[in-house]
Amino acid sequence: MDISVSGKQVDLSDALRTRVISGLDTIASKYFDSALEAHVTFGRARSFFTCDINLHAGRGLLLRGEGEAGDANSAFDDAAEHIAKRLRRYRRRVNEHHRDLANRERPQRGRAYVLQPESADQPRRGTINGTEHPEFATVIAEAQTEIARLTVGEAVMRMDLADAPVLMFRNSATERFNVVYRRSDGNIGWIDPG
Repeated sequence: MDISVSGKQVDLSDALRTRVISGLDTIASKYFDSALEAHVTFGRARSFFTCDINLHAGRGLLLRGEGEAGDANSAFDDAAEHIAKRLRRYRRRVNEHHRDLANRERPQRGRAYVLQPESADQPRRGTINGTEHPEFATVIAEAQTEIARLTVGEAVMRMDLADAPVLMFRNSATERFNVVYRRSDGNIGWIDPG
């Protein structure tokens, strides 16, 4: 991890720099495999020292810790404790999220078919339960698809994002299969069998 230690109107000793670098390395390695960088700035305000830590722990994760004390070492300890607390909270949330994902039910599988209509003048004949019936369509494509557990709003959003005319989903509120579809007048239709 790249750590820069600087002071505003404060001379920093080599011992303090070494302590800051080893302390931040310990905190960051406890919660992350490899943090990216940290900027530590010491300052003096009236009768106390201030320490600001800006830690770039990962992609999109920036943490800031502030500390005040009578000496620079104690100010760093205060700021480092703020950073450690925030990293613990973040790590706990990530772990809970992963546990929640592991316990969440997997989406059900379904099959999607594309049918081609037969010509009206020559319908084919097929047998269903021993009775001959005309067949009106031929399967020309089939694919597996997932039936996700969504709210109605999420289903409409997914349908719009996929630019699909229809979407089948399991309603997260009722646990029943539902369908949302784009109507010919441009509005959205929702079929709830309950």
